[in-house]
Amino acid sequence: MLGNMRIACVHQGYELYGSDRSFAESVAALRAAFPSADIEVVLPRSGPIVQILEPHASRIVFEPLWVLRRQAMARLATIEMARLPVAAWRAWRRLRDCDLTYVNTSIVADYALAARLLPHKALLHIHEIPEGVLRRILVGLMHWSHADLIFNSKATRAAFGDPGSARSHVVYNGVAGPAAAEAMTYDGKRPLRVLLLGRVNRIKGQEVLLEAIASLPAELKPRIEVRLVGGAFESVERERALAELVGGMGLTERVSVLPFIRDPSEHYRWADIVAVPSRRPESLGRVAIEAMAHGRPPLVSAIGGLVEVVADGETGWHVPPGDAAALAAKLQEIVLRPETWRGFVAAGRKRYETLFSEPVAAAAITAIAADKLKAAMARPARAATARQAETRP
Repeated sequence: MLGNMRIACVHQGYELYGSDRSFAESVAALRAAFPSADIEVVLPRSGPIVQILEPHASRIVFEPLWVLRRQAMARLATIEMARLPVAAWRAWRRLRDCDLTYVNTSIVADYALAARLLPHKALLHIHEIPEGVLRRILVGLMHWSHADLIFNSKATRAAFGDPGSARSHVVYNGVAGPAAAEAMTYDGKRPLRVLLLGRVNRIKGQEVLLEAIASLPAELKPRIEVRLVGGAFESVERERALAELVGGMGLTERVSVLPFIRDPSEHYRWADIVAVPSRRPESLGRVAIEAMAHGRPPLVSAIGGLVEVVADGETGWHVPPGDAAALAAKLQEIVLRPETWRGFVAAGRKRYETLFSEPVAAAAITAIAADKLKAAMARPARAATARQAETRP
C-alpha cells in the first residue's frame, strides 16, 4: 500500500559534492523501499546530479527554490524577498499534494516555512552546521517548521539544539565505496601522497595544509606530494587564487591543483592518506568516510562531526583546526613512521562498513520515511472516523 504513495524529494544543489551525493543516495534508498511510489525530484536547475538521479526518480523538475546561502544573504534580504511568498506557496502546494516531502538540508527556506502548515508530511534532513546570523535563522526555521528531522551527526544536532515539538533522529550519511579497501603501499621509501578533496572555500582548509607543507624541514618537503582536488561554487576567482597561493609559497613541485571530477576514485587510489583540515565545523565529513572506505587513513581537524567519523590513533588522526604547525608535526610523524599506522587501513574499512555504508543509512532513512507515511495514511481515516462520530445521533 505504501508503494502507491506520492513522494517529493527536494534538494538545493545540482552538482556532485557531498550533500548532492547524500541526497542522491537517499532518493535511491526511497526508490528501493517503495518501488511503485511516484517519486518527484525537485532541483533548482539541471546539473551533474541529474544523471545519477534519473534511474530512481519518476520525474525531475526544475524550479526556483528560496535557498539561504551565506554569500547571497544581502540579496535574499532585499531584492529576492519579493520572490519568497510565491516560493512558499509553491512548496505548500507540493506538500499538500504529496504524502511525504523529503527536503535535503535546512537551507531550503521556502519548504521549511510551508512545512508549518503540513508538518505531518514534511521530513527535513539537516546536513550543515551554520554559524552567526545564518545559524539563528536556520534554527528558527527548524522550530517553525514542526517537521520531523534527520540530523547527519550528533554534532549537527547539538548545533541546532533541542527541536522541541518535532521528532528528531541521527542518521550518519550512507556513502558508496569500493568493494574492498585497497592495500597500503607506502613504506617511507617514496614520497607520501596526500589528497585533499573538496570545495575551494573558507571552510575546507586548503591554505592550512599548504602552510603546513611549506613549514616542513627542507629535507622532508621532497618526501611529500599533494593533490588539491575540487572547485569553488560558481567562483573562478577562488580557484585562481588557490593556484596562485601554491605558486607564491614555492610549492608547485610538491602540490598539484586539479579540477573537480564526478568520480574521485582515481584520486583515492593514488593517495596514501587523505587530509581534511577543515577550519570550521563539518557536519560529518563525507571525504573522511570515503577515505576509510578506500583504505586511506584520514588526517582530520578535531572539529564538528569529523571526530565522530575518525577514531584518533585507530583509523586516522585528529589535529586542532587551523593549526598548521600541529598539522605539519603530524605529517612528519606519518612520513617517518609508516609502520605505526599500517593497521589503520583495516580498522578504517571496518568502521566504514559498520557505521557509514549505504545499506546502514538506507535502512534507517527508509524506516523513518515508512513510519511517517503510515502516519500520513492514518490521518484521513482518523478524520473520517471523527466526522462519522460527530454525525451520529
